[in-house]
Amino acid sequence: MRIALVGCGFVADYYKKTMSLHPELELVGVMDRNPERSANFSAYHSIPAYQSLEELLEDKKVETVINLTNPSSHYEVSKAALEAGKHVYSEKPLAMEFSQAKDLVSLAESKNLHLSTAPCSLLNETAQTLWKALREEVVGQVRLVYGEMDDGLVHRFAYKKWLSESGIPWPYQDEFEVGCTIEHAGYILTWLAAFFGPAETVTAFSSCLIPDKETDVPLDNNAPDFSVACIKYQSGVVARLTCSIVAPHDHAIKIFGDDGVLYTKECWKDRSPVYIRKRFTIRRKTLLSPIPKTYPLVGKNNPHIKSKGGQQLNFCRGIADLAEAIAQNRSPRLSAQYCLHICELVLAIHNALEAGSAYKLSTTFDPIEPMDYAR
Repeated sequence: MRIALVGCGFVADYYKKTMSLHPELELVGVMDRNPERSANFSAYHSIPAYQSLEELLEDKKVETVINLTNPSSHYEVSKAALEAGKHVYSEKPLAMEFSQAKDLVSLAESKNLHLSTAPCSLLNETAQTLWKALREEVVGQVRLVYGEMDDGLVHRFAYKKWLSESGIPWPYQDEFEVGCTIEHAGYILTWLAAFFGPAETVTAFSSCLIPDKETDVPLDNNAPDFSVACIKYQSGVVARLTCSIVAPHDHAIKIFGDDGVLYTKECWKDRSPVYIRKRFTIRRKTLLSPIPKTYPLVGKNNPHIKSKGGQQLNFCRGIADLAEAIAQNRSPRLSAQYCLHICELVLAIHNALEAGSAYKLSTTFDPIEPMDYAR
């Protein structure tokens, strides 16, 4: 599949780095509204640069547009690409407004095009291993899930020194203005939706605990830097998800079943180990095993790029699955309806600013197939 990147910012280098794991993807060009940024990315990676979005969309070689712009531009760029007859894979979220996200899905369906979004970590080894263990009922019937996406006091970190491989600074103003829920909740919510089906209701609370993030330029809004949500899935499972850039680093997901606990300590890594602690009874007491058992990780032989840094995700899995889906005339695993459902859920949590009210989901999606290597 021939693809083109729109947006040559911080995250673009991560996509380019992991693209080598998927030789079926051919990057034909890049474009950014900032000419210096696109020129820098083009020169560093030896990839042709388009001078405008219009030029990119007029190129008949481009089959799929990868939308890596900032979230406020997602709707505009994805809509233009779909109208030009291109498939679209976008960074999260689909759009900053749910009505716009629905418009994009309707447009894609009307043109018989595919629309998909990040994160694609559901397709990685850790998520697929958890899912396989759940299908095997290794901890019995699941009742409850705890998910954590806490990253510490990011505004106190040395984030101005964070540079991508090609030298692009971390976009801290965009990150703070968008908020950690929109940026990070999907890393767990995408897993839970695949595991337990569509969400039915969410009761959420979000708040901006630190209005002054000590940035050089005042922020346009006080986006939530903390959120907590209780989600009821149609399958009956209940999950509690916490997101913040206040509490210390914690990316664990714990799944509680009748017979034990299934968990991983780091859901932001492709090969984070999966553990089981089984319940056992001694006399009149029922306890959890103090020694966790490692559940065998599926896909151990999958190609991957080793990284010494904190970023250990293959950003191109979703694009590769999209390419395979087009070739096989099937729906991608991260389908438009699935991505719309996740977008609705994330925005409901993000927008629950100081409200704490219940929200009933209006979207749903068809069941997702596990990866072939995890069957």
